[in-house]
Amino acid sequence: MIGRVAGALVAVVTLALPAVLADSALAVYILLGLAAMVTVGVSLLMGYAGQVSLGQGAFYAIGAYTAALLALHGVPPVIGLVAAPVAAAGFALVIGVPLLRLRGHHLAFATLAMQLILLSLAGQLEFTGGDIGLQAIPQFSAGSFEAGSALAYAYLTWAGLALVMLVTRNVIRSRPGRALRALATSETAAASSGIPVGRYKLVVFALSAAFAGLAGGIYCFYTGYVAPGSFPVLISIQYIVMAVVGGLGTIWGAVAGAAAITLLVQGLNSLAALPGMPSYAPGVLSYAVYALVLVLVVLFLPRGLLPAVTGRLRRDRPPVETR
Repeated sequence: MIGRVAGALVAVVTLALPAVLADSALAVYILLGLAAMVTVGVSLLMGYAGQVSLGQGAFYAIGAYTAALLALHGVPPVIGLVAAPVAAAGFALVIGVPLLRLRGHHLAFATLAMQLILLSLAGQLEFTGGDIGLQAIPQFSAGSFEAGSALAYAYLTWAGLALVMLVTRNVIRSRPGRALRALATSETAAASSGIPVGRYKLVVFALSAAFAGLAGGIYCFYTGYVAPGSFPVLISIQYIVMAVVGGLGTIWGAVAGAAAITLLVQGLNSLAALPGMPSYAPGVLSYAVYALVLVLVVLFLPRGLLPAVTGRLRRDRPPVETR
């Protein structure tokens, strides 16, 4: 009951905020929603399939480039936005067959290498615009509707996040979701029970990539510009930190982690912009704080921020009297 009330309250506040936020705050609000979309997929991938991916930024970039290229070649933006998660998921299926044979840090490094290779190719290929990237991307539109303001993109972003959360919730509560929970507990036990471990891991990998691709598609229309520099390696590390901080395997935990880290990053950027700070300050501060946050969460909140808070609320709830 408490969870439903809290969820409804968050939904109401989320829908009301864009109308009262200033433009600078609205930009942070949109980036927070996009990060949450990717983080939900990372939380699902790590919390249920037990796979660590440092390449979610690559799927984010694939979605952005797919939607941008289609829009620049005259395809309706709404079709480009639909194609973005499909392209990211398709690429994940292709590379997932060999990559998911790896485990642990081997898989993490392999996905990181995949992102580095993709960004290198995007910076050299002519049709992706090279290092300059793609510019003058048309605004998102669907029929007579055109997203010509940050307010419109805010609602578009959070509609996308609501879709991602709904799909994830249905997956978790389905029969495959129960198999995924068994898979997260023990791959050996799941396989001995007849669960197709390899197939399920591949599907979850592709689903998490699709979420990142959808976020990338919205991002390209919002900014009107994409380039390799838009998707640094740090962004994939950021998604991992968000998922761990919020609580792996939880939907709302991913959103809470994305909100906490996004606001923290904005605070660091403001600090780094102070007079006298060196140009490399934002990057150094980000890496240092990410490391510190991870260490503190692992030591004191091993299940994540949201599970710790909800667990505390349940312990503090007065017992129900029975007669």
